[in-house]
This record gives sequence, structure tokens and C-alpha cells, in this order.
Amino acid sequence: MSNVHSCYSFLNLAVTMITKDILISASGLHKSFGEVHAVNGVDLTIPAGEIYGLVGADGAGKTTTLRLLVGALSLTSGEASVSGHSIKSQAEQARANIGYLSQRFSLYEDLTVLENIRFFAEVRGLKPNEWYPRCMEILDFVGLAQFKDRRAGQLSGGMKQKLGLASALVTRPKVLLLDEPTTGVDPVTRQDFWQLLIQLVSVQSDGVSVIISTPYMDEAARCHRVGFMKKGQIIAEGTPGQLRTCLLYTSDAADERSRVDLGGRRFIKKKKYEYT
Repeated sequence: MSNVHSCYSFLNLAVTMITKDILISASGLHKSFGEVHAVNGVDLTIPAGEIYGLVGADGAGKTTTLRLLVGALSLTSGEASVSGHSIKSQAEQARANIGYLSQRFSLYEDLTVLENIRFFAEVRGLKPNEWYPRCMEILDFVGLAQFKDRRAGQLSGGMKQKLGLASALVTRPKVLLLDEPTTGVDPVTRQDFWQLLIQLVSVQSDGVSVIISTPYMDEAARCHRVGFMKKGQIIAEGTPGQLRTCLLYTSDAADERSRVDLGGRRFIKKKKYEYT
């Protein structure tokens, strides 16, 4: 873990823990596939009302980290809890508090928008007198209410992503895990999607935590905190402003052995990270 992490994150969390509930807590997350360490000692502490960005190149470990938190993969070692429930010993209670949107959200293209979200609502246990008003409420929130009778296969890419978000939100989860939800959609749709996330965090009176993985630096700048991932580890963490302060431009490349590569961006590891 970098000096950025140790310098800022402890102080930030000490302050937020006083005023907000911790909805996601993870310590020493580790997942190996044979000799490959996909996640290698990840620690996370995320309070209610926070959007946390996982940023890194392909293969950095972002998707595997999210799949560990949702319980889709078993931990090699480490501990994690969601809304106070251990993902090891209380997996069902933990999942009941999670809304998850994977990279490849699978829609039933022959079903309508409303039928798709109804399916996810009933699978997650909403009763017949509950699912319809909740489905219409969330479809209105994401801007798809007028398209409720359109087949999912006829939706644009951006509209499909909004339907995916609606499906993840239908059970009012306390934790939202989003795996590169805006990859491959146009800039306007990306903007709309982020406006929905910001509204979601701001309007939820009881607080919701969001972890979003993204390869886009402009999206990382919208998060409350960001963690840079490389080779299964979070090597730098802080608010966007703090990271910008610590990733300073420099022409001094004297210590080549201390260079760190973050998804195509080069950094020199000295007393602090410097952008080169």
C-alpha cells in the first residue's frame, strides 16, 4: 500500500466512521487461481453515502474484487462483511443488502422492460402487491417508465444499462456494486448514468454505498474516494483531490527503478507519487 493510502485514508475514515455507518468492510481479501493471485490483500472500508471507484487496467483485479464481495467467488483468504453480515458465514443476509450489475448484464430480450424487472423483483422475494409499484417507481427514476412495454432486445445500449441499474435497485439495496457499467456506451448516456448514481446517493435518507469499477479517469473524478488497483492490490487510495495533489507532474526521472505503471500511466515512487 502506498504512502498516499497511509497519508490520507486513515484520517478520512476516522472522520467518516464517527458520523456514518460502515456498509462494506473487507480485510486482506485474497483470491488465487492456481499460481495467479487475482486479488492479493485488498482492504476496504466504505461508509454509507459514498461512491468508491476502483480504477485500473484490464486484469488489475477489479471484477474479481466485486465478485468476492457479492459472494459469486469464494475467498482464498481474508474477511469481508456487507451491512454487518459476513460473506462467509452469513452469505444470504449479506446478498440481501446488495444490488449487483455485472459487466455483461443478461437481459431476457424477448421480455418487455417491465417483465424483466418484475422477474428480478420476484426472484429477490418481492410479493405480488409490492413488485409493481416498486418496479414503476424505479423505472421512473431511471427514465424508462415510458418504455415499460418495449421488448428489451429493442433497447439501445444505454437503455439496457439503465434497465440493469433498475434491476439492481429494485429491492432497495444498501450496497450497490457496479462493474464497469458505462463501458461501450456513448458520452451522453455515461453522463446520464452518473447523474442517476449521484441522485441515488443524495436522496437515500438511510444511506447507500456504491462501489463502481471503471477504466475512465473522468469517472474516477466523480467518486468520493478512489482506489488504484494493480496486480490485485490497491496501491493508492484517497479522494480525487488528494490523489491529484500527490500525483504531481515532474520531469525528474532519476530513479528509474522506483517507477510504477498504473494502466499505461507512469509514476515515480519517491516521498510521494509524481505524475510523469
